[in-house]
Amino acid sequence: MGDSTSTEPASPKPIIPLLSYQREDVESDARFRWNCWARQTGKSFTKSLRRILRGLKRRRTQVFLSAGERQCRELMAKAREHCCALKIATDYYDSRFFEDLSVKQLEIVLPQGVRIIGLPANPQTARGFTGDVFLDEFAMHAQDREIWAAMFPTLLRGGGELDVASTPKGKGNLFYQLQRNERFSTSHVTLPGAIEQGLSVDADEVRRAMGDDTLYRQEFLCEFLDESTAFLTYDQIAACAIAGLRLCGSVDELSREPREMFLGVDVGRVRDLTVVWVLVLDGEALSTTAVFELAGEPFRRQFELLGDLLSLSRVRRCAIDAGGLGMQLAEQAVERFGEHRVEAVTFTSAMKTQLAGGLRIAVENRHIRIPDDERIRTDWHSVERMVTSAGHMRLAAPRREGSHADRFWAAALAVHAAEAGRAGAAESMASNELRFARTGAW
Repeated sequence: MGDSTSTEPASPKPIIPLLSYQREDVESDARFRWNCWARQTGKSFTKSLRRILRGLKRRRTQVFLSAGERQCRELMAKAREHCCALKIATDYYDSRFFEDLSVKQLEIVLPQGVRIIGLPANPQTARGFTGDVFLDEFAMHAQDREIWAAMFPTLLRGGGELDVASTPKGKGNLFYQLQRNERFSTSHVTLPGAIEQGLSVDADEVRRAMGDDTLYRQEFLCEFLDESTAFLTYDQIAACAIAGLRLCGSVDELSREPREMFLGVDVGRVRDLTVVWVLVLDGEALSTTAVFELAGEPFRRQFELLGDLLSLSRVRRCAIDAGGLGMQLAEQAVERFGEHRVEAVTFTSAMKTQLAGGLRIAVENRHIRIPDDERIRTDWHSVERMVTSAGHMRLAAPRREGSHADRFWAAALAVHAAEAGRAGAAESMASNELRFARTGAW
């Protein structure tokens, strides 16, 4: 079903009143644009106008992908209002379905064959179109990576443009990561910033009415909230990451390491990794020299690796996770190498707090060096501070990509081993042959 809002097409004129930050966005000729704007600052209003004007200028189809059908309808309604205000002839269709999916495809047809297509975003609807794209509230899209992979190739033909806009929703999504993409021009607009530029809103009233300071900071101050709950922030982790830090890839390589070494072992079996983190004492700092990761390996293979490492003469001390699956491995290691070299650590709430605190102090003081590795950064950042109903703080992390913050806890155990190892006298004992960097008597 179609309806026409005018009989003759008219040249679009930006007669719609805009605040300065909105006008700057509408008039930008950037091919890729990233907007982090607070709620109620006019994201959808501004972006729909921008894409209409750009579409008419470029004579190119515009695709609006929203988080859901309701958001899609609201966005397309704003687009129709703009067309009416600008006196642009349109036909509107809302009874079409996208291919074989039970998804409504909303469509506005403009002069010169320009189409505006509105769809709820998913990997299927993001495919197949050639045109410019607007990703509305992209941080809220449930399958953002899949949508991105399906959508981005559509931009390659004809110099397609892309607008990405949203309010923050943590850092575990592509919207957050895109702000660091230097191909995008960026725009940050908080509620106080918009008010300074003419938006008529009482920020204090909004804050009091919301009654939740954390959510206010996310929705209106554009803060990426997981930094406020993260035990270690991305900036703290990045400050300890050393580009090009060389890691040993085998026990044989480690056997030639002349510095004292300390091990931390977080034990997994099926769903989680077993991670062995090896630190060396480098002056006053601890530097990562090896990270061994075992996925789905039998305990026999895990103990073989641990035994080989503990047989090295420069390994001073090892702290190993002795809870649950780690109990057997820890008992065997203590029995074979002695309590003076192996500490079995049970992960009580108090012990986890102590271990995590030791790692955090090392990070804050820049006394630990780690590889510049995305998996490590993500793993370390995944640990969050949570408050229980009883008012106690606990540390928790989601299980992602086969890891349950295993790299974080292995590193924390290694720091713990280093603290204990440096406090005591140097001792060495092993039940099998020790390995040396050079031949000769010892």
